[in-house]
Amino acid sequence: MKRTAVIIVTALLAVACNQKQESTSTPTSAAPAPKSVMHVGLLTPGSINDAGWNALAWEGVQRIQKELGAEVSHQETKTPAEILEGFKSYGAKNYDLAFGHGFEFQDAAKQAGAQYPKTIFITTSGNTVAPNVAPMVFELEQATYLLGIIAARESKTGKAGLVGGINLPSIASTFLAFKAGAQSVNPKFEVKEIYTGNFDDLGAAKLATQSLINAGCDFIFHQANEAGRGVFQACQEKHVRCFGSNKNQNDLAPDVIVASAVLDVPGAFVTVAKKVQSHQFKPEIQYLGMNEGIVSLVWNDKLKPAMKPETIAEVEKVEQGIRSGTVKVPRGF
Repeated sequence: MKRTAVIIVTALLAVACNQKQESTSTPTSAAPAPKSVMHVGLLTPGSINDAGWNALAWEGVQRIQKELGAEVSHQETKTPAEILEGFKSYGAKNYDLAFGHGFEFQDAAKQAGAQYPKTIFITTSGNTVAPNVAPMVFELEQATYLLGIIAARESKTGKAGLVGGINLPSIASTFLAFKAGAQSVNPKFEVKEIYTGNFDDLGAAKLATQSLINAGCDFIFHQANEAGRGVFQACQEKHVRCFGSNKNQNDLAPDVIVASAVLDVPGAFVTVAKKVQSHQFKPEIQYLGMNEGIVSLVWNDKLKPAMKPETIAEVEKVEQGIRSGTVKVPRGF
């Protein structure tokens, strides 16, 4: 019995010594823990091949992938149910960041955000804020106000037309600014609006544009995403001048598109992704306009020389006023 006890005690002392040595030693050659990969999702209301609003969002997540090494995903969602399920799918997979590209995404973002608090949900319009939900508000109105000035100064009929897809507050706001810009030149200038009810039907947008042209509008501005191509087709056929929206669309119809109201959505996406990655995200509305380098008016160099010098001069003067705050551009929400 004594011999057995000695063996047991000796074994326990050996284990204790080994444990003490392991707890006090500091490894010098151990590799650092691998950095986790950021995951970013995107929901758009239409095709990312629209050469406009949705294409910009896809370019944004691609830049996040390139610059931050993130893994990215995209879903096209059209109905409220699809939007909510899309957001939830990213939350369930523990995505770091999910973008909903438009005003119509904010309700679903709030609902999904409450269920998945570890994912940051960003909408590219709106006013809904929660601990992990916030909108980026692109102040495109600053550029569409300038487009209205161009139309009013260059129009021969005193009329311009606006073609929208779905009547959302964010789209109606850009139309409001266009009208205000035009009527700052001529209070009697007439601006007509038509909404087609969707962002995909090129034929409906083309018919709406033809209707506006037949009503005497000799400048057309659209907020119709993919369907904007139908607007350009109608303008080309009738040789009526028009404007691009969201993305620089001047090359889509260079003989008729005078200028584009442009957003640097990719730059804005990268900025918010960096904040999320560095844990510096704050749930607040971000207003992004000309002074933030996000909104601009881009002339078509082919058609700009045909504009009156006083038109160009006024646009430049008003733009400076917008930047300085002396010119107030109306917003609808």
